[in-house]
Amino acid sequence: MLEKDKMLQGELYDGGDPELVALRAKAKDLCFQFNHCLPSDKKKQCEILSELFNCDAHSINIEAPFFCDYGIHISLGENVFINHNCVFLDCASIEIGSNVFIAPNVGLYTASHPINPLERNRGDEFAKPITIKDNVWIGGGVQIVPGVTIGENCVIGTGSIVTKDIPANTIAVGNPCKPIRNIELGDISNYKKGATE
Repeated sequence: MLEKDKMLQGELYDGGDPELVALRAKAKDLCFQFNHCLPSDKKKQCEILSELFNCDAHSINIEAPFFCDYGIHISLGENVFINHNCVFLDCASIEIGSNVFIAPNVGLYTASHPINPLERNRGDEFAKPITIKDNVWIGGGVQIVPGVTIGENCVIGTGSIVTKDIPANTIAVGNPCKPIRNIELGDISNYKKGATE
């Protein structure tokens, strides 16, 4: 079995495998190009992001700088906004739904290492996917660890460390991040953009 396949299946794998090293190098070059584009050159930014994520990037907005390991393991829905200085370690899949807002300095970390130092020092790694469902708002400085799912419509408070799944329709904060209350969705059909009540 290829090391890439082991990585994507959550098994121990060799991070120094030549194929993985080459894929990371390509992603790092694309991130570098994106991060050094003129902010006004949206066309060039979109072209780079489309290659980095292997998708059509016209419906997403990412503010530089942005960093990731592979890019190709990140899937993004429509109307996704990712603010400055976010780091996505996508050794496993990172799935982000539509209408997701991610504030600055957020880290999504699928990568992990064995507890046993002999395995760790040998270079073994493993990864577990992260899923963020539709309509989620993640506050500044939030860190999300491997294997976490955040349900639809959640708000994750600034500075939280998310170590376990967060159920849909909740506000969650803290270290470790825990739900503190439900979000009542109600009928939003009467609300207009810019309304204050």
